[in-house]
Amino acid sequence: MSEQRLPPVTELGVVSMALIVTGGITIAAQLPGDVALGLPVALLAASALIMVWNVVSLARAPGFNRPLFFEVARWALLAYCVIAGILEWVFVKDGTRGGVLVVLTLSLVVFAVHVPLLIGFTVARFQPVGVRPTSQIDGAAEATV
Repeated sequence: MSEQRLPPVTELGVVSMALIVTGGITIAAQLPGDVALGLPVALLAASALIMVWNVVSLARAPGFNRPLFFEVARWALLAYCVIAGILEWVFVKDGTRGGVLVVLTLSLVVFAVHVPLLIGFTVARFQPVGVRPTSQIDGAAEATV
């Protein structure tokens, strides 16, 4: 069985998340005083570029099970949007304002998109293109009856 060649989505996703976390730690280390945003903005930009590259490379990858990917990633996206929304509420309730809030908000957007992308990719990468998401569930239910 030959293995399909997919882009290094997982590896780059880990780098992207590490950049986001590093930017958040950099901001948190400077609070409650004035926050220098140069490094956090650069880390956010690099993370966002990696995320865009991951999305584009997955969209162009031949032999990738996109229906299964979207079935998994959409539910993960819903969950991570809720998580990001709660974190945003905490930032606003805590009194975060201005540029710091913008950088943290954009970091949450990258987080809320990239993690579901990684979850969907992890599930769909080993499934053949012809496998539909519901056929696996129906088959498992019939096998147990």
